[in-house]
Parts: sequence; structure tokens; C-alpha cells
Amino acid sequence: MRDENTRNTIIFFVCAAIMLLAYQFFVADPATKRMQAEEAARKAQAAAVATVPGAAAAPGATSAGIARPGIAVPQAMTRQAAVTASPRVMIDTPALKGSMSLRGARIDDLYLTGYRQTLAKDSPPVELFRPEGAPFAFFADLGWTGANVPGLPDGQTQWTLAQGSTLAPGKPVTLTYDNGQGLAFTRVIAVDENYMFTVTDTVANRGATPITLAPYGSVQRQGVPATLGKNGVVHEGAAGYFAEKRRLLKYAKWQKEGGGPAHASVGGWLGITDHYWLAALIPGPQEHFEGRYGLTRAAGVNIVDANFVGQPRAIGVGQQVTSTTRLFAGAKKVPLLKEYQTKLAIPHFDEAVDWGMFWFLTRPVYQFLSFLFAHIGNFGVAILALTVVVRLIFFPLANKQYESMTKMKKVQPAMEELRKKFKDDPARQQQELMELYKREKVNPLAGCLPIFLQIPVFFALFKVLQITLEMRHAPFFGYIKDLSAPDPTTIFNLFGLIPWDPGTAPLIGDLLAYGNPPGFLHIGVLAILYGATTWLTTSMSPPAPDPMQQKMLQFMPLLFTFIMAQFAIGLLVYYTWSNVLTTIQQYIMMRRFKVDNPIDRIIGKLTGKPTPAG
Repeated sequence: MRDENTRNTIIFFVCAAIMLLAYQFFVADPATKRMQAEEAARKAQAAAVATVPGAAAAPGATSAGIARPGIAVPQAMTRQAAVTASPRVMIDTPALKGSMSLRGARIDDLYLTGYRQTLAKDSPPVELFRPEGAPFAFFADLGWTGANVPGLPDGQTQWTLAQGSTLAPGKPVTLTYDNGQGLAFTRVIAVDENYMFTVTDTVANRGATPITLAPYGSVQRQGVPATLGKNGVVHEGAAGYFAEKRRLLKYAKWQKEGGGPAHASVGGWLGITDHYWLAALIPGPQEHFEGRYGLTRAAGVNIVDANFVGQPRAIGVGQQVTSTTRLFAGAKKVPLLKEYQTKLAIPHFDEAVDWGMFWFLTRPVYQFLSFLFAHIGNFGVAILALTVVVRLIFFPLANKQYESMTKMKKVQPAMEELRKKFKDDPARQQQELMELYKREKVNPLAGCLPIFLQIPVFFALFKVLQITLEMRHAPFFGYIKDLSAPDPTTIFNLFGLIPWDPGTAPLIGDLLAYGNPPGFLHIGVLAILYGATTWLTTSMSPPAPDPMQQKMLQFMPLLFTFIMAQFAIGLLVYYTWSNVLTTIQQYIMMRRFKVDNPIDRIIGKLTGKPTPAG
């Protein structure tokens, strides 16, 4: 027996080492490499050469053979230099600040005034769009395209501000351009008090021959920052609903494999989404268009874009046609997305939020959490209240589960005796165990069904706390100022009591440093509380029959402490509080059946009194 235990102990430590190394390889090291890759990408973008003409991605051609224009990458410069390189029209709304360029008539300079980049009081607002030429340019481009039609406006065309001065709600601006070859272009741009632009393009044919043009639009990102697309829970990349299907494409696959084919659609939307923000083009609800996700490699930069080409319009001599496209550029606020979906007939627009595979549960959970937050005013307390409500709903199932587990733990000594007594006769051992279960009215499988029924709900709760915009920069109590960020404290400087930054430590500084995600060894207060409560709930469960399995289960709380420390502290609040409620429920059940439990043992050691179980 001693040799067997020694062997199992060795296997346990080998498995534990493998698990830690795997976590280091697949989680911790990629986090460090992401930061290095981002810096390298910035340098590569800064070294980009002058415009690369004709570097077009595979176009989405219409039945008339009309495709969107090519993409060009201008010389890299600072953001401020890119903004001042062109005359501009200011954009000023309650939700947005920025400008649009008269060169190319692009909406390419936007900040979301309702959201800050960090918690610092002097932190600038979140940047959404930045002009072409700046590192990681991100903007919307709209216009007309046609086969063998010269003089069409492009990204270098200088438009004239014909009416208006500042684009604001109720104050549209009008831009004009005459190509000198018989075509006159007019663009009227309006914006509401939130994030929706309405772009109405008109082209008049004053030439001598009829032409055919089609409207097009593109939201493009010239270089993807290394920090984007790394969230394994929330989708980041291309997103849209067209051709009667939700179409997603993650940044990594987009850049590795390209965008894919065009899809014909009537109505819909498509764009680029990050964790909380979205830029999406919305053709008219009756517009026939072909949408696709494109990829262009130019000047060492991966240019990704979500684009559409509309139905070709025949424009006779002396005639004109008009096309209207909307652009959403802002935060993915669910009530606002649903309002636009209804009012503007945008199909499935609220699916810009990544509800996940359990969407039928995630949506109502989100709605209820939002309701609690609206009435409580503290998002952390709303999480606690939501957890209590979910626990109350599942109380009968959980109670049956814990009752079964408690009974199993109560008969555990008798089971061990039977295993030892009949270790050389498995058939008799199994028969005696069945008799024991029958005599004590224990069903080993009774605790499984409640667990399986609860799993989808817990996944939905996990998803909600990842996608909820309201949790971003939401404070809780004390040192917790942002529930969407990892725990800022760490055990390695006694949670801030020692004036030392663990990130400056030689050799292991990256593993200790705070960040998003933090270093692998960065363990904060909530992570420790989570680990302790997880150990407590595990200790209250029936032990595994195999000693090796018992040791592995005892090790799990420690491993999960390191894993969960990487996540947003709001998740740790939820899981720690859930563990506390689980512990209370298990403890009551174990006291009822007079079963030994770790809480009574701890109390007994502190007071010197025997436990209720004996």
C-alpha cells in the first residue's frame, strides 16, 4: 500500500507540473507575447511606405460586374498629423466628438465622450475612429463605384463644404464635388444624439452619355492592434447580419485566411466590432447588395474591411439617383441597439452583442441584471443580488444535489470498509455497495442531474459578466474601482502595504506584473478568497474513491485560483459569493444529517469542543 501511495503521489505531482506548464505555455506566455507583438506592429506600421496604388482586396462584384474601389495605404504619421493633413468638418454630439475629412468625405476621427480609456480623471475619451495615415487607422468610407466610369470620387478627392459648419443633431452638413466630366456629386450627412449617422448620396449625370453606378461602403481597419481578438469569450472582429444569417469572423482567422466570398442580401448590416464598440454600415432595408469581409496585405500591414456594393443604378443623361446608407459608430448599448432595430428596421441589430450559444438564457439574465443595477445603483451589489436570485430559483434542485452528496459522504466510511474487505472480489464488492446504497437510501447519481441542469445557466451568467458594457469601469466597494478589470492588488507586495511594484522584479517581473491580463503569478485579494471558498466547497463534497483522484481534487482550488485571477474582478465577486452561498447550503445540510465537515472541524479546533458529527 505504501508503494502504491508513493506512486500515486509522484503521478499527482507530475500531473500538477504538467498542468502548470500548460497554463504557462497557453495563457501566461501568450499574454506577454501579445504586448511584444503590439509594439512590433506599431513599429511596422510606422515604417509603412508611401501609397501603394491598386492594392485592392478581392472585390465583391455585383451581377453587373461592378466592384468596390481598391484600398491604398498612405505614409504613416502621427494621429494629430493625419487629422491636420486635410480640411475638416467638426462633429459635436452628446455622445461623439471628432471630425470628418473633406478629403475623401470620410468619417474618420471619432471619440466616444461617454467612456474614458482609463479610470484616471484626466483620461481621454475612448477613441473609435482614426484617420488614414495614422498607425492602426480605422474609418468608414462611402461612395459610388462603376465599371469604366472615370472621375469617380475616392479617398483623395477634395470635397467642398456647401452647407452647414459643424455636424450635430438637427444640423446636417452638405458636401459637393464636380468631377469636371459631367458628374456632380452631393453628400448630405446627418447624425442623431447617439451614434447613428445617415449619409445620403446623390449623383447627377450632366454628361452626354448614360452611365451605371452602384453605391458602396466600407468600414476598414488598417492594421489590427495585437491586443484585439485575444478574448476567448467575447467575439472581436467582423460582425454582421446579411443574406439572412449572422456572420462572424474573428480577427485571427480574418488575417490568416482572408475574408471570404460575397453574399447577396436584401437589407442587413455589417461592420467591425471590438469588445464594447461597433462600427457598422447599414444599407437601406430594401437595398439589394452584396456584402463581404475583405483582406488586403499592403506595405506590411493587414488591412481588414467589412464592405458592401449595392444594386447598380442606370443614370440617363440629365437624370440623378440617390442612395442612403446609415453608419453606426459607438458603444454597444443593448437598449439603444434594440431601439434602432425596431425604429429603422435593422434585422437582428442587437446581435452585435455576442450573446453566445446560450443566448436564450444570456438575454434574460442580462435584462434582469440591468434591472437590478438600475434600481440598486451599484453594479457589484447587483451581481450579488442576481446570484442570490439564481440560487433561490435553483434551491430545490441544489438542495436535492447537496442532500445526495451529504448522504454519500455519510456512508463513505462504510464504503471504504467494503472496498477493503472485498478488494479481491470486484463483483461481490459491487453487490455489497448496491446493498449499502439500498439500505441507506442513497442514490449515487441523484446529485448529477441537478448539476447538469444548472450548467447552462452558470455559463450564461459567466457570459453576461463578460459582455456587459455597464460593468466597464463600474466601481464596487473599497479598492475595487473597476469591476471589468483584473484585481489590482497582489499578495507579493502584501496588497499594496509594501511600496514595491512586483512588475519590476528581475526574471519573473512579467509573471508578477499587473495588466490586462495580469501576470500568471499576480494573485489578488479576491482570487485568494475565491480559492479559499472553492477549497471549502470541495472539502464538503464526498471524497473520490481513488487516493490519486482525491489529491487531484484537493489541488484544483489552488490551480483555479491562478486561472481565475486572470479574469475581471467582477467575475471573482460573482464566483466567490456563489461559493459562499453554496457553502452555507452545504453546511446546513451536513449539520442536518450530522456529517463531519471542515467548518465544524475548524470551529472545534479553535474552541476545543467536539464537532456535532462526533
